[in-house]
Amino acid sequence: MRLNKEGWEKSAERFYGRTALPEYGPFSLSEEQLHLFGPITGKKILDIGCGSGHSLQYMGNGGAQELWGVDLSTKQIETAKKLLHSQESKVTLFESPMEENPGLPLEYFDIVYSIYALGWTVDLQKTLSHIHSYLKPGGIFIFSWEHPIHDRLTYENSSFTLKKSYNIEGPEYNEAWHSNVVIHHRKLSTYINTLIEANFIIEKVIDDVVLPATITEDPSKWYSTQKATLVPATFIVKATKRDISHCLINT
Repeated sequence: MRLNKEGWEKSAERFYGRTALPEYGPFSLSEEQLHLFGPITGKKILDIGCGSGHSLQYMGNGGAQELWGVDLSTKQIETAKKLLHSQESKVTLFESPMEENPGLPLEYFDIVYSIYALGWTVDLQKTLSHIHSYLKPGGIFIFSWEHPIHDRLTYENSSFTLKKSYNIEGPEYNEAWHSNVVIHHRKLSTYINTLIEANFIIEKVIDDVVLPATITEDPSKWYSTQKATLVPATFIVKATKRDISHCLINT
């Protein structure tokens, strides 16, 4: 976690405004196409790994009542505060790892989301347990992340090769960051099953690929169109917190 925080402090400016709502990630359908959140007017929103605050800005512009965010990086939180200072919505930001609760209220939020950030967690079970506790019964949790098959492929000698095992999970140096940070490789089933174990109901899993009309860039780029023709770059999950009181009434 310390190593990753140092990496983010050095690289924060490079990610200013990148991969933020309404976009979910490279070569993916957008929120404007998917409509996963539904109406957000008057909602209390929490962003896990809020980065530079651009996703929260999108939510505020859409009429959210309260904007809350958590991020590990000091620079990212400082940038988000500047970006969101003129929002009419109430804004509360915490510099904190997502594996800890920095003072967030429990069963308070209508929506919790994480755009290309959840995969940074060093403890997925603990992070999802915290997120579950933040949500009201019936609340929505949506996250996107790099598809776990994506970085298993490497372009070399004019072709893509499966260089790493998809099945072996655990921490590894991240090649896209020139091995300066550590990412935990997890199978897609691990994300799904850990959500279920945290008492979420899975509503939708999306890994559709949206390709541009033409392919022009270098295929060795981390997110290249050529690789996207073979495997998804992004996956999205929508889940809800079970409303026990509703279930009791129905029974």
